Amino acid sequence: MQAIKATEEQLDQVAEAILKAHPEERVFGFYGEMGAGKTTLIKALCRSLGVRDVTSSPTFAIINEYWTEAGEPLYHFDFYRIDEPADATRVGFEEYLYSGHYCFIEWTEKVEEILQGDFVPITIERVDDDTRLFKY
Repeated sequence: MQAIKATEEQLDQVAEAILKAHPEERVFGFYGEMGAGKTTLIKALCRSLGVRDVTSSPTFAIINEYWTEAGEPLYHFDFYRIDEPADATRVGFEEYLYSGHYCFIEWTEKVEEILQGDFVPITIERVDDDTRLFKY
């Protein structure tokens, strides 16, 4: 496991480091308290992967689909509002997981039994108001 301390202004470098460390992986699970910066890091990862769409948290929609400049889809999940893993299954979560495309999952702990450990965990810890520790 690697770790980087960074501010929001340094998130593009954090995103590049994560992608470089896991070049073959496509499913990433994000852990951190509310407001830790999960969505903000995912926005940086999307930029690094060539997404030009406006990215935002899919808290109410549960899933947002973005497209890269290369014409590849990327899926962003936010499971904060689900009550049980079956709720994720109902939106076709497993089909997305096995699509071979990037899947970024916020509130991963709510769907861990579906993932069965087959993802890259990324933990974000608040160091202070401006700095976070990213473990990946």
